[in-house]
Amino acid sequence: MVRQREFDVDQALEDAMHIFWSKGYEATSLSDLTAGMGIQRPSIYSAFGDKKELFEAALRKYTAAHAAQARSVLLHGESVKEAFRRYFAGIVEESYADPLNRGCFCINTMVEMAPHDEKFEVLTREHEMYLAAIFQEAIERGLRSGELHTGVDAKSLAQTLVVSLIGLTVMMKARPERSFVDHSVEVILTLIQ
Repeated sequence: MVRQREFDVDQALEDAMHIFWSKGYEATSLSDLTAGMGIQRPSIYSAFGDKKELFEAALRKYTAAHAAQARSVLLHGESVKEAFRRYFAGIVEESYADPLNRGCFCINTMVEMAPHDEKFEVLTREHEMYLAAIFQEAIERGLRSGELHTGVDAKSLAQTLVVSLIGLTVMMKARPERSFVDHSVEVILTLIQ
């Protein structure tokens, strides 16, 4: 008879995600995970596999939630320009409000793991491409409605906004002066005409 798990797998993965997000892959020990998830090593291995597989599952959970949030903000509402303003302002607000200064889990992984681990290079690139597709969809909606000027290359603009988002998110880890960030976001938003 298969033994029933005595813990909530989704909650355990959520807990692992927050641990990895705060500390990164290398700095997170199995002791950190067992303490933070409230389960023992055999249960972690049984439910998720090894540390790297758990990290991958946590990253996938994060990127799915992040993409859903971006989709919700950017693809609903009447004004595409205001949607992008809300999205970028939300990134800034969340960053300043986070006492742990975690930044974006995916971008942290891009910096820590992607340069030397092909799997995480691919996973982070996939998320970038998915965000670019969401951005492009929003821009195309603005073009169809007439809010944005025709002649805009939606795909190139979307990719440029993703690059800007990544740069902004990395910069936020250094807690720059608010006026510096706000001015930079205003300039980024001028791309959406």
